[in-house]
Amino acid sequence: MNIKSIIPITITSLNLACGTVGVVATFFGRIDVAFLIGLAGAICDFFDGFSARALGTDSIMRNELDSLADMVTFGLLPSLMLFETMADVYGAEAFFVWIPLLIPVFSGLHLAKYNIDNQPGKCFLGPPTPVSAAVGGSIACYMDACPGTLFTEILLTPWVIPSVSVILCALLVCKVPFFTIKFRKGEGMSRDMVLRIIFAVFSGVGLIVMLACRWFWALAILLAAIVYISVNLVAAICDSAKKK
Repeated sequence: MNIKSIIPITITSLNLACGTVGVVATFFGRIDVAFLIGLAGAICDFFDGFSARALGTDSIMRNELDSLADMVTFGLLPSLMLFETMADVYGAEAFFVWIPLLIPVFSGLHLAKYNIDNQPGKCFLGPPTPVSAAVGGSIACYMDACPGTLFTEILLTPWVIPSVSVILCALLVCKVPFFTIKFRKGEGMSRDMVLRIIFAVFSGVGLIVMLACRWFWALAILLAAIVYISVNLVAAICDSAKKK
């Protein structure tokens, strides 16, 4: 194994390490730290594939390790953050606080399906696991950092987070195509490019509004994830209507 092939594997391993440390931080009640570590894992997740393609050293080993790291960082970690946040309020004996722990199960199904399809560079079926993690993690981070606000009180009602968790699980195993954020050389003004532009515009406008209103920064990540999911769902509905 040469030095070029070690670099992408090391970055992927850092993603796994981030997820592991984030889980420990969650158990210690540091939801804010866990979320920041999860974001660091997302950065590693982007650059491991990027470095592997740039160096021309991608391998089956790195791809398998990547799925394992994604399971921990983007499946287990955000689900535990949501569980811990609700358990602090309702106690672990309340059955609905356990529902977010379904997220890593469906994340695993999503990743397994993606590995079997083995279509690098193609669209995802269902949102990528980092998007699901962005929704769950940002919600937990906001509730931890901004207790007592109206939005937090709404999120802490017994049915909201369980419902969000079930929706995320359903999306992870759905057959709706989701565009990849990564640009491909010579792609031109394709359908995915148009959707990327729409996503960027709506996310940018939302970010400006949030900065003007001085809302908590984690909401910007939540907004971007919701816009990404919404744009893809609306596009899928339009595509389906055109075929009829």
